[in-house]
Amino acid sequence: MSALNQLILRFARPDDMDELVNFGAAMAMETEGRALDRERLRRGTLAVLESPARGFYLVAELPEGPLKVIVGQLLVTYEWSDWRNASFWWIQSVYVHPDWRRRGVYRRMHESVLTQARAQGNVCGVRLYVEEQNEAAQAVYRRVGLSPSPYVVFEDDFVLARRERQHPPETR
Repeated sequence: MSALNQLILRFARPDDMDELVNFGAAMAMETEGRALDRERLRRGTLAVLESPARGFYLVAELPEGPLKVIVGQLLVTYEWSDWRNASFWWIQSVYVHPDWRRRGVYRRMHESVLTQARAQGNVCGVRLYVEEQNEAAQAVYRRVGLSPSPYVVFEDDFVLARRERQHPPETR
């Protein structure tokens, strides 16, 4: 039986915290070259686990002897649309362990999110954003049926701006 057939998709639990934080930090470094504050990331992850109104983490795990090993994760958060009188689910913090990429792990997680969203009855769609230069991820998202949005995301990242003021690029 292929390992992918043994893949278990489930909601993350508090005992998954270390893996969620490790994967979140690895994703930020890999995709944006950002070294995240691990303690802040831990508190942010815990905030989601403790408050389902914020969203949920979905993890993909495989049996590894007597243990189960997490090989992928994603976070779903919610955005209310007054135009649609329903919510968009935003897929964020996607990470698949490098040893498990290009094997269908993300596809299975994505399909699970779509199934759950459609079953809710009050979800009007699924969205995600991707780093502009991350062509590998964009190809994956196209393969699972997503298409580029006509919207461009603008932001004022208060945390990043504060860090830049404290440690300008030329002093790092």
